[in-house]
Amino acid sequence: MAYKHGIYGREVPTSLVPMTQINAGLPVVFGTAPIHLATNPAKVNEPVLCYKYDEAVQSLGYSDNWADYTLCEFMYSQFALFNMAPVVFVNVLDPAAHKTTVNDQTAEVQEDKTVILPAADAVLIPSLKVKSAEDDGELVKNTDYTAAYNSDGQLVITVLKEAVTAGSNIKLSFDKLNPAAVEHSDIIGGVDVSTGAYTGMENIAKVYPKFGLIPGLILAPGWSDDAGVVAVMSAKSTGINSRFKALALADINTKEVKKYTDVVAWKNKHNIVDPQLVACYPMIGLSGQKYHFSTQLAGVICATDAKNNDIPYKSPSNESIKGDSTILEDGTEMLLDVETGGYLNGQGVVTAINEGGWKAWGNRTSCYPGNTDVKDAFIPIRRMFCWVNNTLITTFWNEIDNPMNKRLIATMVDSANIWLNGLTAKQFILGGRVEFREDENTTTDLMDGIINFHVYITPPPPARDIEFVQEYDVNYFKTLFE
Repeated sequence: MAYKHGIYGREVPTSLVPMTQINAGLPVVFGTAPIHLATNPAKVNEPVLCYKYDEAVQSLGYSDNWADYTLCEFMYSQFALFNMAPVVFVNVLDPAAHKTTVNDQTAEVQEDKTVILPAADAVLIPSLKVKSAEDDGELVKNTDYTAAYNSDGQLVITVLKEAVTAGSNIKLSFDKLNPAAVEHSDIIGGVDVSTGAYTGMENIAKVYPKFGLIPGLILAPGWSDDAGVVAVMSAKSTGINSRFKALALADINTKEVKKYTDVVAWKNKHNIVDPQLVACYPMIGLSGQKYHFSTQLAGVICATDAKNNDIPYKSPSNESIKGDSTILEDGTEMLLDVETGGYLNGQGVVTAINEGGWKAWGNRTSCYPGNTDVKDAFIPIRRMFCWVNNTLITTFWNEIDNPMNKRLIATMVDSANIWLNGLTAKQFILGGRVEFREDENTTTDLMDGIINFHVYITPPPPARDIEFVQEYDVNYFKTLFE
């Protein structure tokens, strides 16, 4: 060290650490998209972060055919109906694998020298080949013809070659998307042993490293009424990137379950009983469109969080949905009231009722009534535990591998307690504290570099049952003599 003579200064780390801000309800949605309509197509089986409706349309395309293109339902609901962002989409519809080949399909050239194919023909334009039906000569793209999609999702082929006149025929060969070829296994996904590429729900692990955002909700509308998909959604909701937690939203199959009294048997048969999973029934109707309940519940959750500083302490129950009916898959209306809705709630199912407007109705995760632990069975408390876990991890990640001394422990305990005190003061929790306890930190653990902090938190449960007790009080007869 150099010889010093004089007055000098140095800095030490601040003894308190500001807590990170995370998006509590970030939806990560798996499904199929009309990628042939995208102007800037996203990679298949790759998470896409979208903050705006037009961003999603440019990356994934949009079609009103929600049965084939399930991501479009969520795209429209989240951006157009609820005006909530961002969303992470994962499209599993692969043009290289899920396609059908059409050879020499004859089409008549119209008066304006165009041929318009129906929207159901999801033509992959790079594969398109056009021939003259008369001499079987192949036409050159952008010289003899152009091909582009219109606003209705129809492929418009405009013939430029003068020799091909209106009323004549041309032959078309092309590959077209086949959404029916997508199976539940594509949504579930896995890891390619040869390339290491992630497919399907394995992509949940890419969201945080790629975008710096922690998944809050996991969905697969149109697919999450399958027991295999639900099992993987539940598994993926814990231990994301080995440390984060999220909530999965799944739908009970309204093709198979047509009476609310049959919901419980179906739920139990398919093992829809997990504290990290919310079960939804039936579907939501709005102006002739059908929405899976999980889609709308995600919008309700995000809108509710947005009204509460993005802190998930408020239940989505009794909050407005965007619907005008509750329906089954075939469109049959199923009208539920407080009594029937309460029955479903008591079986761990979230539904909707029309009570001063259409509202989501239910506070319980799917583990109820088998599991009544307050931290597992109530949706807002389960989400608060996930949120607190994720916040503490991201905040103190930089402390990993720092020297284990009193300064480190005091900094973490004091910072976390100040944060929890602030949540208490704002009534987001009833109370909370972090302790470094001697009985939970054995000498062997400390020698091995392991520190355990005990976090106590009490998020408020939803006031699900408010009762007024009335009594006839005869003492008020005395007022007659006053």
